Amino acid sequence: MRHIEALSEREMVAAFLKAEIASGRFGSDILTLLRRDGQNRSIIDEPDIRNERENAYRTKLLGDFRGYRQDRELFHAFPEDVCWHRYSLSGVELARVKYIDYSYWNELSGGSRLAVDAARNIRDGAEVFGQSTKGFLDVARTLEVGAKFPELILVGTAPEAELVVLEGHVRLTAYHLVPWCIPDELTAIIGFSPAIVEWVSNEAA
Repeated sequence: MRHIEALSEREMVAAFLKAEIASGRFGSDILTLLRRDGQNRSIIDEPDIRNERENAYRTKLLGDFRGYRQDRELFHAFPEDVCWHRYSLSGVELARVKYIDYSYWNELSGGSRLAVDAARNIRDGAEVFGQSTKGFLDVARTLEVGAKFPELILVGTAPEAELVVLEGHVRLTAYHLVPWCIPDELTAIIGFSPAIVEWVSNEAA
């Protein structure tokens, strides 16, 4: 991995929300929260990282949405001392990134939590809990016609340690369905904390 720059927490929060508001699965939930709060979508689509009022709102929104800094849902047992950075990863390094330890992704990957294995199972027509996985192929096709995905958000204890996806499971899977579309150096936001093992263990519970 090649280090590019250090990032602030507010930059990670803004990137997380911007990626998820474009998601077919989560976008409507964020829009509902924005309407509840009388906020315009531009606070996510065009974030002003220098605006502390906006930053505070986005942090609260991510808390209401996924439990960030509220010790619940995705962020249950997530440490508060995470240091955020931007790195570039090679295709080989990307192939070693693991899914979160969660039943759906475990089943899709055959227990390995690796997107390369999930991609093979999807190509073979796998179903997960009775649901088709063809939607992943649709996302992968957008890469083939030139789509640019938001950066993945990953976490680990240290740069040399195992990395786990925090945000971007579908995108990670799509990359491995069409690996020839993976850039030579793919940038990602990565957070490090020795205490991240507690979050990983909690997700496995």
